[in-house]
Amino acid sequence: MKKINSNEFRVGYEEKLNLKTRPTLSQPVYENSLEYQEILKQHVTELSEQQELLYASNQYAVLMIFQAMDAAGKDGVIKHVMSGINPQGCQVFSYQHPSLAELQHDFLWRTTRNLPERGRIGIFNRSYYEEVLIVRVHPEILDSEGLINQKIKGENIWLNRYRSIIDLERHLHLNGTRIIKFFLHLSKEEQRKRFLERIDSPDKNWKLSFADIKERQFWKSYMSAFEECMSATSSLDSPWYIVPADDKENARLIVSRIVLDTFQRLNMHYPEPSVKQKHELRLIREKLMK
Repeated sequence: MKKINSNEFRVGYEEKLNLKTRPTLSQPVYENSLEYQEILKQHVTELSEQQELLYASNQYAVLMIFQAMDAAGKDGVIKHVMSGINPQGCQVFSYQHPSLAELQHDFLWRTTRNLPERGRIGIFNRSYYEEVLIVRVHPEILDSEGLINQKIKGENIWLNRYRSIIDLERHLHLNGTRIIKFFLHLSKEEQRKRFLERIDSPDKNWKLSFADIKERQFWKSYMSAFEECMSATSSLDSPWYIVPADDKENARLIVSRIVLDTFQRLNMHYPEPSVKQKHELRLIREKLMK
């Protein structure tokens, strides 16, 4: 088994990112299918233990953000990596086109109201980053957002939105929320293969539409938007991780390792009972023994 080094996938603070230098396929960290299952099971067990500590210590919240092109495997990563997590301690939100009500608010509102409270894990399948990704590739979407000053629809709007995001994430970090941001890096060729698989598999037909194919035409624009976005918003406290996604199993193990490393850095412990609590526990024991 190859050791997974989380820093290998991290986007450095103020790094000028070039996605062409980042692989979409890397050497597998597992030898075969059996070893993959064993490593994943081990990671899932450790994550379950960390979740219990997170809840018991009640000091931190953890927010995981997943961004990627279509068919990169976000749903699969969430399903497999979080399979051992207590559903009561984890919430998953998936963001598509904003509703009319959401468009009446600032671009951070619809996600901010779903942030995890202390002791819980929150997962955003897509997030407020869509506002500097798909909206940047399709700036006509801005027309429906009710901006006061239409002149800000130049380059300044993206710089302003990066700043809003950075300020939000810094505020959350200072108040106990640890944010882990994943970009599942898929090649255009692998996406093509997965789209064809969706056509050939009747149970996956529902996952594909002409809209997905249309977005492939904007691949270069999306890569450019991702590069600038991650370069501008990968901070020391809330970093981006670029995970090679052409191998689904490998991507899941890398993500689970990065999440585990983040949890372990929190150095959480079960709370020590106070003198009063210890006294109460002794009284409870005496009653139960009778």
